[in-house]
Amino acid sequence: MPEEKPTLLLIDGHSLAFRAFYALPIDSFVTRDGQHTNAIHGFISMLLNLLQQQKPTHLAVAFDISRFSFRTREYAEYKGTRGETPPEFVGQVPLLEEALQAMNIRTISKEDFEADDILATLATRGAAEGYRVLVVSGDRDTIQLVDDDITLLYPNVRGVSELKTYDTDAVIERYGIRPEQYPEIAALVGETSDNLPGVDKVGEKTAVKWIQQYGTVEELLAHADDIKGVVGQNLRDQQDRVVRNRKLNRLVRDVELPLAPADLERQPIDPTAVRSVFDRLQFRTLLDRVFKIEEPHPTPASSTPIPPTTARSPRPPYAR
Repeated sequence: MPEEKPTLLLIDGHSLAFRAFYALPIDSFVTRDGQHTNAIHGFISMLLNLLQQQKPTHLAVAFDISRFSFRTREYAEYKGTRGETPPEFVGQVPLLEEALQAMNIRTISKEDFEADDILATLATRGAAEGYRVLVVSGDRDTIQLVDDDITLLYPNVRGVSELKTYDTDAVIERYGIRPEQYPEIAALVGETSDNLPGVDKVGEKTAVKWIQQYGTVEELLAHADDIKGVVGQNLRDQQDRVVRNRKLNRLVRDVELPLAPADLERQPIDPTAVRSVFDRLQFRTLLDRVFKIEEPHPTPASSTPIPPTTARSPRPPYAR
């Protein structure tokens, strides 16, 4: 009987925290000193559900440092249409990181890269090293990571309480193409949230038809003269957009990180630290859930709270 694979759970911190922020009423989650906590509460509740359901042996949460990365150097308008971070969200991400550290969950950031690049790197390494990999993200670019060993858990419109499972078959059923081809579709259609305009009058249906026929954007552009009508002319006129979009939506799978998947093994929580943080956040029910999932252990030297792994101190959080 084959040995069961260890499970590596990788979570996009900003993406899920921001979705939780909009899913839960702001005014219902405020501490006595006026700190809003709805994003933290929603994120941790989702995390506890995942710990119960998936029972990961290894775990990490990746956070962005800022909106700026190598992609904004390539295209200054990348994500440029995103508004100011809501004031009620400000301050919640550092507190979330503090709560995760008390739970001895690794948090990772990397200057000049996005959280998705960190997830892509760890997921690729994890799959190669024999892990069952689960990626939790609300960014559609992560669809490209899905394969036989990597599954995407994607939040639905209701926030983060329900996650849709995307394996290879689910991606094919939803989009009509294989996971690795999804960025080709996105390059043609564009991505509003990233401020990446696509080809005018080209929607998902047309893009899927083209990629089903030609396989890649590169091959499609090589046959652009064969595409008839207005959309064909638009494709030829706006091919620079397509090339740029495809370059920017390709996730980096070889970011230099100080941690490997084996370093992300789940550790015992620090019950004293967890109680302190959750008491300040007034999360009585969540505190009970944490202690039910993992009976508190005395805190040995090896399980003191793990500091976040980042190339430099994070800048203030921004909207994702």
